[in-house]
Amino acid sequence: MSQRPNVPHSSSIAFGLHSHLLVSSEMNPNSNCAAMGVKGFVEGGIASIVAGCSTHPLDLIKVRMQLQGESHVPNPAVQTLRPALAFQTTTTTTSSAIHMPPPPVRVGPVATGIKIFRTEGVAALFSGVSATVLRQTLYSTTRMGLYDILKQKWTDKETKTMPLSRKITAGLIAGGIGAAVGNPADVAMVRMQADGRLPVSQRRNYTSVVDAITRMTKQEGVTSLWRGSSLTVNRAMLVTASQLASYDQIKEMILENGLMKDGLGTHVAASFSAGFVAAVASNPVDVIKTRVMNMKVEAGQKPPYAGALDCAIKTVKAEGPMALYKGFIPTISRQGPFTVVLFVTLEQVRKLLKDF
Repeated sequence: MSQRPNVPHSSSIAFGLHSHLLVSSEMNPNSNCAAMGVKGFVEGGIASIVAGCSTHPLDLIKVRMQLQGESHVPNPAVQTLRPALAFQTTTTTTSSAIHMPPPPVRVGPVATGIKIFRTEGVAALFSGVSATVLRQTLYSTTRMGLYDILKQKWTDKETKTMPLSRKITAGLIAGGIGAAVGNPADVAMVRMQADGRLPVSQRRNYTSVVDAITRMTKQEGVTSLWRGSSLTVNRAMLVTASQLASYDQIKEMILENGLMKDGLGTHVAASFSAGFVAAVASNPVDVIKTRVMNMKVEAGQKPPYAGALDCAIKTVKAEGPMALYKGFIPTISRQGPFTVVLFVTLEQVRKLLKDF
């Protein structure tokens, strides 16, 4: 009689494969670290895109408010003079020649949103959403992934904790690199969001983020894609350090003190607090960044702002120091929900992908 071949049972195969993977991960820990690193980028990217799209109308209102009053600046001929000499004119000059227009009326976030809805339609509230998706894909995925990697490396193996100073440092590094990567999408997003406030003849009318980046490259050069990049990097460093470090720190404090259990309530409380901290820290830089990115540079003409510092000085001189906190209400109104959606989604995505 012929003997039946010895075929291993399927459970034996599964057990052997599982054992092989365990041995492989133990023999090559770097592969496991690499997988965990990629996982951090995926988790952060998904959460960021969901948060960015869901709060896009609030971000658009914030941008429009930050640009309020920008066109109401002193006469360029007078503006080039020092303040002490600005009004030294001849005796034949009439008072109307130096008449200054009254300061513009500032409109709140609700009124701004209603105005956009009435004059441009509901679709205008999602102007530039394609740029938001690209921005979150490039910028936020990078910063969230890098922060997760640094957090894993710098967390104490025994106590499973990480000092606040290291959290802030990790946020600064991750935010800076992420901003440099995502700046082209950021410029495109600001321009697409601000386009509706311009006269019809001056609108850029970008059809998508790809169209915006392509036309900017052709008309203004490749360097225009990184216009305001120093501001973007500075803002991103402040936002990431304050947002991610604050979230982790506040969450740890809530759990250590037994105020709440590790669940949705803790995630919402920690994330909203982190959003408030990030808004306070980043708003002045955000105002300057928005104005520098949105400025229209005509061929052969001097740009409105020579750089970030020049923009800051002109803004404060023309509109006062509080102009740097223009759009703060919509900023916190957007930053709060954005951060809540970001971290709540992130925690849920981590649960879904914990076995991968």
